[in-house]
Amino acid sequence: MKKIRLEDAVGMELCHDITAMRDGFKGAAFRRGHVIREEDIPELLDLGKRMVYVWEKNAGEIHEEDAALRMAAMAPVGGAHYTDPAEGKVLLIAERRGMFRVDIGLLRAINSIGDLTISSLPDHYPVEAGARLASMRIVPLVTQEEQIIKAEKLCAKGPLFALRPYREMRIGVVITGSEIYSGRVQDKFEPIVRAKMAHYPAQILGVTICDDDLDMIIAAAWSYLTAGADLLIFTGGMSVDPDDLTPTAIRQLGAEIITHGVPAQPGNMTLVAYLGSTAILGVPGAAISLPTTIFDVLLPQVFCGDKLVKDDLIRLGDGGLCQLCANCHFPNCSFGRY
Repeated sequence: MKKIRLEDAVGMELCHDITAMRDGFKGAAFRRGHVIREEDIPELLDLGKRMVYVWEKNAGEIHEEDAALRMAAMAPVGGAHYTDPAEGKVLLIAERRGMFRVDIGLLRAINSIGDLTISSLPDHYPVEAGARLASMRIVPLVTQEEQIIKAEKLCAKGPLFALRPYREMRIGVVITGSEIYSGRVQDKFEPIVRAKMAHYPAQILGVTICDDDLDMIIAAAWSYLTAGADLLIFTGGMSVDPDDLTPTAIRQLGAEIITHGVPAQPGNMTLVAYLGSTAILGVPGAAISLPTTIFDVLLPQVFCGDKLVKDDLIRLGDGGLCQLCANCHFPNCSFGRY
């Protein structure tokens, strides 16, 4: 673009809106793209425009709104949509619930180009329909088109964002502990796990309370596996005491244990395993007494079908300490950001 005298701009195209405020009106008196006419000169002078910005042919420049549209087009997201440009930016809005994923390396590369800026929610972030996921714009009014082209080439290698929908899962719950099995202590986990599963497309196949008996625990687990469970949830006996049998039972099922213990609190003794395509979570007792534990952090990823791996669980250390706020507002906090 170039700045020239108004009188010399007749026949040229404005490259930005010109705002007017008069008689209670505030808005664009002349829109970007308007071709300046002789009869426009008095009104533009009344608006204080002795000089105007017009497009300079063959300058290789792109306007902020066109740039925002190109940036949106380079990063399509299923289950979400981009708004029309406003104030030079577009917003990415979720159309469904799910887990928002970000290619952090790609995002960093695009934001390093120059004039381009993209901000988003963190990677691994559970969202509801209507949530603002990302914003895109360039900093100046115009930028060199080559910067947009560079970003488009980067995005052609893989998706920048994804919104992973939650899938339907069949759930088997196994609660262990002689004190609960005998009735000496009332079980408190079942109502909690049912309340948490109500937030997902979950079918609870059943809840079985077992004595501290290895064969009984294994038999309960196999009953749910035979019934087609996609997720087994165990609680009770999750510490490293010799008489805590739940981890042993999970091993004897033939499951691959990804980890027993994660660098996150509360929920430090969480166990993650897989038996074929069935996910297995061993949930420590903190889930009974606290509103949010690492159990709540892992559930969205399990329900969107992303397999938990050791590296992701190790990364929980950075952001793995819950602040135990008086009023929990998870996930809008630092806990579980990895």
